[in-house]
Amino acid sequence: MPPVDELVLASGNPGKIREFGQLFAVLGLRIRPQSEFGVVDVEETGLTFIENALLKAREACRISGLPALADDSGLEVDALSGQPGIYSARYAGEPKSDQRNNAKLLEAMAGASGSARSARYWCALVYLRHADDPVPLIVQRSWEGEILLQPRGEGGFGYDSLFWLPELGKSVAELGSEEKNRLSHRGRALEAMAATLGETTRNR
Repeated sequence: MPPVDELVLASGNPGKIREFGQLFAVLGLRIRPQSEFGVVDVEETGLTFIENALLKAREACRISGLPALADDSGLEVDALSGQPGIYSARYAGEPKSDQRNNAKLLEAMAGASGSARSARYWCALVYLRHADDPVPLIVQRSWEGEILLQPRGEGGFGYDSLFWLPELGKSVAELGSEEKNRLSHRGRALEAMAATLGETTRNR
């Protein structure tokens, strides 16, 4: 893989832009948001997290002319046969609402107990050198937990207040940002991808 100095992040989420930028800055890699190039969010028509991440990265590459990084993440609940999955952000329909998504999840989980409430967060992270890259770098990481009977904690976003970590005795919404980033599916996927891309900078 040829060396890379900067890449475009296929996201308009300010939190993601900041998080990705901080991690990759230590490697000497500059992250540029897709908004700098007029890239808008693509329709997520894939059937998997990887497919959707690829769609985002490919569009960002095509318009910006730079290598691109994209992620797609969501919640998989065993009792719901993997739902909400790729529809996690819009589980309760449009417009997107964490509050309505959480309410729908609790309703769907009514009556489930014990191991039936097992779940996991997934993050698929994709790096493309160019829009027609036939060998994208793909990293997937998960984060195991359980779905609570009611929300706990004020931090985080999405389903964090319902995602219980038995080994810590806390919900994700009760974690500090540093601890969450160290343990989470996205944080560990970012670390793995950064390590791979870091090799390209050291081998210049």
